[in-house]
Amino acid sequence: MSENNQQAAAEGAKGPVFAIQRIYLKDISFETPMGPEAFTKAYKPNIQQDLNIQANPIEDGLFEVVLLLTITARLEDRAVFLVEVKQAGLFAISGIEGPAVTQLINTACPQILFPYAREAVDGILGRGSFPPLMLPPINFDAVFVQAVTAAQQQAQAQQQQAQATPSEALN
Repeated sequence: MSENNQQAAAEGAKGPVFAIQRIYLKDISFETPMGPEAFTKAYKPNIQQDLNIQANPIEDGLFEVVLLLTITARLEDRAVFLVEVKQAGLFAISGIEGPAVTQLINTACPQILFPYAREAVDGILGRGSFPPLMLPPINFDAVFVQAVTAAQQQAQAQQQQAQATPSEALN
């Protein structure tokens, strides 16, 4: 925590606070199901990337945010390797309420964690004798907006379906 953030926290500042307390690797897993056969074939795998975010309140104003990144490489529908990384951070968030906290946890926190997760993936791939993936940056703001829009559309469709169902029952 910077000196300014420490001083503001100590004085009980009333303004919004967003501060990184700690960044750490929570879990990492690496598998090579093909074994040595993976190194005897031409290496042009199909890469699939799955991403998820978990947030856990630790105490008032302190959140653990975990970026779950799963990378699967496939050749001929067989898994060459599978990497799972849980990159985590402790974030102090106060003076921010409601949807703004949700947005901060789902955009700013993973944006901070992603470079660490990307480095962990490339490091473990190197130890497994595979070339680094050099994953491109992710725009978590766009991902969040897309997820919120999809959830709103789904809720609206369910609401329209619920409104249509009673009138159909009368006919």
